[in-house]
Amino acid sequence: MTGLISKKQKIKILEEYLDMHYPDVECELNFSNNLELLIAVLLSAQCKDEYVNRATAVLFSKYHTVQDYANASAEEIESYIKTLGLYKAKSKNIKKMAQLLIDEYSGEVPNKLEDLMRLPGVGRKTANVVLSVGFAIPTIAVDTHVERIAKRFDLALEEDSPLEVEMKLMKIFPKKKWSKIHHQMIHFGRYECLAKRKRGHVCGLKDICKYHSKVEV
Repeated sequence: MTGLISKKQKIKILEEYLDMHYPDVECELNFSNNLELLIAVLLSAQCKDEYVNRATAVLFSKYHTVQDYANASAEEIESYIKTLGLYKAKSKNIKKMAQLLIDEYSGEVPNKLEDLMRLPGVGRKTANVVLSVGFAIPTIAVDTHVERIAKRFDLALEEDSPLEVEMKLMKIFPKKKWSKIHHQMIHFGRYECLAKRKRGHVCGLKDICKYHSKVEV
């Protein structure tokens, strides 16, 4: 079926499916302020959200302000997140990030992409998540799930970089839908459009997915 419908029709089918099955999805990381959000998203790199939430439950009960993180040693922070991947580098980045926030941003999390990306350990995806979730600024953060879905449904080319995927998705979807479609695609990728299709797994959008047509049932 993938070759019988236009890209416009495919986008419409995808949107309708996501709206039906993931109407009110939100960020699954636990946080109570933008500093905690920033740290949680930083920690989520190459880690499942559920593991991050377990670690931050203890971390956030220990450290409450940006000054707390700046005053702590990297080794102290490390002791709370050592169950997570890349924990040594992440603990160092959190401390450096806290100090930079104090030195240059009056201890506040900035609300501009270029400022967020100046922070240690913060890339474009992390910055976009913070802008979208923390400041309600429309963005599309491209993680592995969003990138995979965009390419499987011909919204981007296989060779496109995450930045190119982001630019294309922002052209396809209206700005008012950016933040919502970002979370919908993450949930769809996390729970249905899996990186490797398991035996017996049936995706609700298999008829318009080029990946499904290449994999034997």
